[in-house]
Amino acid sequence: MKEVVIRDESARFLVRHLLHKSIIMKIFTPLIAIIMSSHMISAQYISSVTQPDTSIAIVTDTSLSHISTAMTITAEDISGHLNVLASDAYEGRETGTDGNNMAAAYIADHFERIGLPAIGMENSYYQKVAFHSTGWNKNEIHVGDNQYKHLWDYLAFASRNTDMTDMQLSEVIFLGYGIDDPKYSDYKGNNLRGKVIMINKGEPLDKDSLSYITGTKEMSDWSGKLDKKLDVASKHGVKLVLIIENELKSFLDKNRRFLVSSGLQLGDGQTGLEGRANHAYISSTIAKDIIGKKAKKIKRWRKKNKKKGKACDIKLTSDVKVDMQKELSTLEGNNVMGYIEGTDKKEELIVVSGHYDHLGKKGSDIFNGADDNGSGTSTILDMAEAFVIAAENGNRPRRSILFLLVTGEEKGLLGSQYYAENPVFPIKNTVANVNVDMIGRTDKNYKDNSNYIYVIGSDRLSTDLHEINEDINQKYTQITLDYKFNSEKDPNRYYYRSDHYNFAKKGIPAIFFFSGVHPDYHRPSDTVDKIMFDKVEKIGRHIFHLTWELANREDRIVVDGPVPVNR
Repeated sequence: MKEVVIRDESARFLVRHLLHKSIIMKIFTPLIAIIMSSHMISAQYISSVTQPDTSIAIVTDTSLSHISTAMTITAEDISGHLNVLASDAYEGRETGTDGNNMAAAYIADHFERIGLPAIGMENSYYQKVAFHSTGWNKNEIHVGDNQYKHLWDYLAFASRNTDMTDMQLSEVIFLGYGIDDPKYSDYKGNNLRGKVIMINKGEPLDKDSLSYITGTKEMSDWSGKLDKKLDVASKHGVKLVLIIENELKSFLDKNRRFLVSSGLQLGDGQTGLEGRANHAYISSTIAKDIIGKKAKKIKRWRKKNKKKGKACDIKLTSDVKVDMQKELSTLEGNNVMGYIEGTDKKEELIVVSGHYDHLGKKGSDIFNGADDNGSGTSTILDMAEAFVIAAENGNRPRRSILFLLVTGEEKGLLGSQYYAENPVFPIKNTVANVNVDMIGRTDKNYKDNSNYIYVIGSDRLSTDLHEINEDINQKYTQITLDYKFNSEKDPNRYYYRSDHYNFAKKGIPAIFFFSGVHPDYHRPSDTVDKIMFDKVEKIGRHIFHLTWELANREDRIVVDGPVPVNR
């Protein structure tokens, strides 16, 4: 089991006790720094499978309030919610559509019916989220008499560019790699203000494939971060960067979902583009058309560049026309919030999150999203009702709980990003985030065993959170806990792909429950009849027990892991 070094009991004991001893703290601060540094450097997140000890009986004593309350979470109740939310009437719940608004209203009505207070704007259950939709109204590139086709010969992201209306270009500067670095610069000695440049991706290498910038075979940020080139182009006053993309078809395939339809982003769409040059990715065909008779000159430069690291600024006389005009529209969506106020620790908060939006309707096909994420949304609705029942029976949790159903997840985790940046309750008071996204099916790894769940992120920021979840599972549910997708090496990068990540980025310990993808993932065939409600019931009860423990334990869980950097 690959675990974080800090899990070593002696290290944890030392850190915890030193933190509570101010005098000793002054003496041993350097030692603590060494221990924590060792933890950060050698962090290897758990990626194995935990099998519960089934020889130990599950605790089923219904005289314990949390046991009897957990049993109110049922397959029948969850099915009732899901049959509404994933019905054709809701047309796939796409953010910004009537179907999404209907789903938000259903969730809000449920919170009102079970007696939760309205804590949102204007005495509602809503946190309004402003989005903008950006696309191209017109997009053309001509080279001489040749007209090239967007999304075939070139591509430009509307969300990352400003209008470029009727640009007539008699000159394009071929500027090598578009790099301006102390060790190599294509800009040195050039005045490029108001010019259009054409550049290669990557960075210059010598005849031994060593980077002129790093001096090794390891590439610099100039290769990995295209924005670095766009930022420096903007600083030099360049008005358009044409980036030669030799694998344009593959690049298009990877980005097609962002390009075919107008994408949503937070805000009004008018900010965030400052300091970055307009740009388009062009095929080698367009590049050759622009280069024309200067092809031999550029070929000679490539040889000199490889041999001596010679930079490049070749003027290309060309008849190029660029006409790109954006279409911008704004809309509103809603995060929906249900709140349980705590008792003696009510200033501290547990957030239970899940997204209720999905992909909507494409032609006659409705993407119902029963598993993604109707299953998580419906489970959270039943969990909220369970906590209300507990409170009515005199067992209100010590910490407050926010049941947060967010929109815009399928558009890039936008609803949870908005909440994390505009929290209703202080982020510093938020103890943990428990995120539920797709818990209703099995994947190919567990096709013959539904008694499992993938757990992601539990040990990334807090050893406590991980150990509490393990302990809860052994006592009350005994599900196979699979940490496969928690690995830093997970090629799917699920840790970065659901709403918990926006909390983790703020330093809040977050745990994500997920049952994996299946053949119906993001297809119209993700329907209610395929949901395994007994599985959902069991996982829902497990998540209830975890939330109950986080809300009622004496000590707030400790953050002892590094806050993630944007990926």
